This record gives sequence, structure tokens and C-alpha cells, in this order.
Amino acid sequence: MKSVTAALLASATLFAAADAMAAPQVVVSIKPIHSLVAAVMEGVGEPKLIVEGAASPHTYTMKPSNARAIQDADLVFWIGPNMEAFLDKPLDALSKSATVVALGDAPGLQKLPFREGGAFEAHDDGDAHEAHEAGDHGAEHAEAHDDHAGEDAHQHETHEAHAEHDHAHSHEGFDTHMWLDPMNAKAMAKEIEAKLIAVDPENIAVYNKNTLALLKKIDALDADLKATVEPVKDKPFVVFHDAYQYFEHRYDIRVAGSITVSPETAPGAERLSDIHKKLVELGAACVFAEPQFTPKLIKVVTEGTKARAGVLDPEGASLKEGPELYFQLMHNLGNALSECLSRDS
Repeated sequence: MKSVTAALLASATLFAAADAMAAPQVVVSIKPIHSLVAAVMEGVGEPKLIVEGAASPHTYTMKPSNARAIQDADLVFWIGPNMEAFLDKPLDALSKSATVVALGDAPGLQKLPFREGGAFEAHDDGDAHEAHEAGDHGAEHAEAHDDHAGEDAHQHETHEAHAEHDHAHSHEGFDTHMWLDPMNAKAMAKEIEAKLIAVDPENIAVYNKNTLALLKKIDALDADLKATVEPVKDKPFVVFHDAYQYFEHRYDIRVAGSITVSPETAPGAERLSDIHKKLVELGAACVFAEPQFTPKLIKVVTEGTKARAGVLDPEGASLKEGPELYFQLMHNLGNALSECLSRDS
């Protein structure tokens, strides 16, 4: 009888301890911020990811399993409605008991205005270079984007132009690819830590330790990326869609323009022809595709030019989710740029 009683007491103690230290149910929208949340939660629990595999938040459709995860969640992390538009209404309908955290509003973020239109303007070798050296290159670049967008809308009243205008309108305010600046990733990590502690104060020591280690690791990543892109930062290149503004500003690199503003809307023949001409005019060294979208457009616009083709993956579509994904994603960006831009013509 004593042994049975002792066993019951031991079981009750174990269940109580397990319940006291139970991990909060956490759901995260996209891979880059899932990686940061996973790093802060390591040793406590694993967050659930909504946009898995090679799926893109630009074209994603909610699954029943996603809805169930949100219904059961204590915390939901996302960038916000301008990045994950597919989540806007479901979060309102499903997350009745969850704390919903828009990391696009995290304290300490550097936010950059959304750029309308793909800029393909040649840089003046004199004044522009001096502005670049003075640190004004980013503002001048953004102004070139806006000027070209106005001309393009006036000259090309096509279906594609209307689609891009609608996409730009839905992104009013700030560019949402904020994680591509490691300093923004640090700001997000601190907000993630604070929100996790608020719902799970018993694991504060683990969250504190993990966040401190994560911040140090991001600083080391930042230093590595600066060294990687420094030799090629003045070489112009073109991207599939305008997702790299934060990386561009952090490392002072020369993104000459984008093939499309809206990655879910293919550019028309007239735009592709214009891009082809501008590639020759700019002498762009590389044109980068993305793994979620067809690379055929890259072949079309580079044919007959000296531009080489590469791949950039701003959302980790080709990577396995987890705490290391953010670092792999950022290193891959730096290495892909360095490899393509440093290659001899």
C-alpha cells in the first residue's frame, strides 16, 4: 500500500512540475522570424510554422491545420498584414485567446519606405558616386525609384501596370522585408523575448540566456556579411522583386532595380523588353531569380547581355526551418552576391 501511495505521489509531483514548465503554444508565420523565435525558445519548446517549405507568403493559402494551430496558440508572431495578407482575417477570427504580435511594429526597428516600381536608372559616375561615398546613395536611389515609377505609370497604361499599382497600394508605408537588416533582427529578437516572458515567466532564465546568445551571434553575422560583400558592393545588379532594400542599405550595395514589384504577377512583354535594354545600358553584372518563382524570366531578360544569372532566397524557401535558418539565409545572400558579382565576364 505504501509503495502504491509513494508511486502516486511521485507521479503527481512529476505532472505538476511538467505542467508548471509547460511550453507556451507558439505559432509563427514565415521562416525568417520562425527561426528567431525558435532560437529564443530553444530548450523550452518549438514554435509551429505556417508557411512551410518553398511556399511564399505572397501566394499562400491557409490550411485547416494552420487554423487549428492558431486556435490553440498562446502567442502568434507575424510581420503584419502588409507581408502576410492571407493571415489578416484568420487572425481576427481565430486567435481569440492568443496574443498576436506584429514584429513589423517591434521597438527599435529601422523602417524603410516601400518603393513603388522597379528602378532601372543608370547611376551618374560623378555626382552619384560622390553621394554614395557621402552616405546619401540610399536616398538618391529611392528617389530614382519614385521618379521612374511615375514615368512608367504615365507611359505604360497596361494591365501589368495596374496590377503593380494595386500591389504597391497594399504595401503603403514601409517595406516589410525588415529581417534582411541584422540590426532589425536584433530588435525583433528582443521583442520576441519580451512577449514570451509575458506569457511564460517561469522560463525567463532560459529566454534571457538564449536571447543574449542570439544577439551576439547576429553581431558576428553582421561583421561576416560586411566582409563578404565589401569587394563587390559597387557592382550593379538586378533582382526578381524589390525585397532587398534593407540588405542594400545595411551593406551599401547597388541594387539597380527589380524585374517585378508584385512577385505573384508576371511582368508583360513590354516591361521585359525595357528591362533587357536597361541591363545593357547599366552594364549590370548579375540578375537574380528567387527559388519560389520561375527562372525563365531571368533567361529572357539576360539573353544577349553580359549579365550573369544567380539566385537569391530572401525568405529561406530552400532551407529547413529552425534556429539556424536565419543565419543560413543571410550567409547565402552574401555568398550568392559575392560569387556572381566577382565572377569574370
